[in-house]
Amino acid sequence: MSKKLTADATTAPASFEEAMAELAQLVAQMEAGQLPLEASVAAYARGSELVKFCAVQLEKVESQVKVLEGDMLKPFAEAGEAEL
Repeated sequence: MSKKLTADATTAPASFEEAMAELAQLVAQMEAGQLPLEASVAAYARGSELVKFCAVQLEKVESQVKVLEGDMLKPFAEAGEAEL
């Protein structure tokens, strides 16, 4: 596992979904106590990088939505709810 962790720590995820999957895997391993202390610290650092990556991706999407909605975010209509 440590080789994979070291390799991943230097590469950016290809997508938001990939980052979330890797983050979920790291969290599961840390919660299960499967990693020695040094690997846990490395996993925590990588997790922090992944969280930052995901936050940036979400901010980009939010900006795109604002552009599409004319700088005013509007709530999505619920199923069966008619727009006025």
